[in-house]
Amino acid sequence: MAQDVLFVEYPKCSTCKKAKQWLEGHGVQFADRDIVNERPTADELLEWHRRSGLPLRRFFNTSGMLYREMELAKKLPDMSEEEQIELLSTNGMLVKRPLLVTDAAIVPGFREAAWAEALGLGQ
Repeated sequence: MAQDVLFVEYPKCSTCKKAKQWLEGHGVQFADRDIVNERPTADELLEWHRRSGLPLRRFFNTSGMLYREMELAKKLPDMSEEEQIELLSTNGMLVKRPLLVTDAAIVPGFREAAWAEALGLGQ
């Protein structure tokens, strides 16, 4: 059964390159999207967050320079969910990547087992 798969990446990111090779190696057809040139909108982020069932903080690139420069570890706890979504939508570099978006699952970050499960692939 074919499903729509969106791969949201930062092309210079080594983890994104590894994830892309993993998808290709498993024969997964996907739409590729550069998170900087075509950053996720607030509406997309809100939908992905709700569908994922994950805490919103999992969508932040906590190891990124911009996250640290903005001191978001201190600021996020005092921000509403709406403010956090708006902030994420302002700069793709704030968003955890790669991001796998399928009909059934949203998986921020690359973990082979989680991606295989999301895509219905046997290990």
